Amino acid sequence: MNASHGLAAELLNRDYRADASATPASDTLLINEQSRLRESKGERIVKFGFGQSPFPVYGPAVEALAEHAASKAYLPVQGLPALRERVAAFHRELDGTEWEAERVLIGPGSKLLLFALIKALPAAEILIPAPAWVSYAPQARLAGQSAVKLAASFDTRWQITPAQLDAHCRQGGKRTRLLILNAPGNPTGLSPDPALQAELAEVARRHGVVVLADEIYGPLDHDGSHRAFARDYPEGTVTTSGLSKWCGAGGWRLGVMHVPRALGDELLARLLGIASETWSSVASPVQEAACVAYRMTPALNAYLERQREWLAVVGHWCAARLDAAGVHTHRPDGGFYLFPDFEAFRDRLAERGITTSAELTARLLADTGVALLPGSAFGCDPSQLTARLAYVDFDGAELLVHQPQRFEAPMSLPALERVREGIQAMVDWLP
Repeated sequence: MNASHGLAAELLNRDYRADASATPASDTLLINEQSRLRESKGERIVKFGFGQSPFPVYGPAVEALAEHAASKAYLPVQGLPALRERVAAFHRELDGTEWEAERVLIGPGSKLLLFALIKALPAAEILIPAPAWVSYAPQARLAGQSAVKLAASFDTRWQITPAQLDAHCRQGGKRTRLLILNAPGNPTGLSPDPALQAELAEVARRHGVVVLADEIYGPLDHDGSHRAFARDYPEGTVTTSGLSKWCGAGGWRLGVMHVPRALGDELLARLLGIASETWSSVASPVQEAACVAYRMTPALNAYLERQREWLAVVGHWCAARLDAAGVHTHRPDGGFYLFPDFEAFRDRLAERGITTSAELTARLLADTGVALLPGSAFGCDPSQLTARLAYVDFDGAELLVHQPQRFEAPMSLPALERVREGIQAMVDWLP
């Protein structure tokens, strides 16, 4: 081995071990890889760990992607103007919000747009409800910002309260703060009720808190009644969404962000600066296809409605089955997640040597082949016996051609066999 090469590796490894700010791999991506590995060894795994849409990508968008496969030009950093117009019109119609095309930024997935926003801010507190999506806190640390956890509970439907936000802002004095709100939520599948959201908006307004509304699951609200946070706090809410969930196109990596004019031009300029020095522009064929995906048509409305119907059927069935078995579980409002609480089984689980959420999910996977993610991955206390369940291990293409109302027992369809097996395995495993 070349001596200088060996020394470089030695110094790197030494400094890695001393670097407390190192960021581990995302738990959600890790569980997906672990599930694939076990499947490759012939094990039967029920994949409730990774939150990927089970439905096929919207057909007209796929056709547009193929049509523009040869498109190779670098597009504007902010995004294709025609796409920004479509995105703004889509959200104005779907959410009743005042999106402006001039204030829309297109990025390679909403995940990177979230990071860009956190990085674009001056020194700030990033307020993160717990449980929350796994990447918010690591992104805050990567951006050099201060991440502050605001813990929620089962009794508040895993929502932070206006009093909680008000108390934190009063104690900390005046400073720049960004509150991240994800609704319908990952990992809970829940949204605040309209009254609670209005109160949160008023507290944020009173204290000058900027809100990042991560509404990637908004179009999958089960009854189509998602209320965008920007409707209650338009002047202070930056909203993100994208194609990964409602359009089934996670791997296409296209996210969208709207920055309200009231927050000024400096923030948007900083975001464009970050974009220009990092991702440059989103792939041309994907942006062309997104122009079709974001066009509101009867076909798109039918596609969205069928997804909502099936996700409601599956999610509510899973929640009811777990709750009846003693695992406290709220019925989801949207998306495809549940956040079951195993607290009622604490003593009996402890007899099996299970006292943390990580131990709980590890034993479930080993004993039953059901893959979940521990509540600790989402910012909860490790001793809290919670887990995230993504009820997506089914054939979405098969279900899209059926209306659940046409079946006396829609959960009995063959396409949903893995979901039924997974929930039953969990119930049978309980002590």
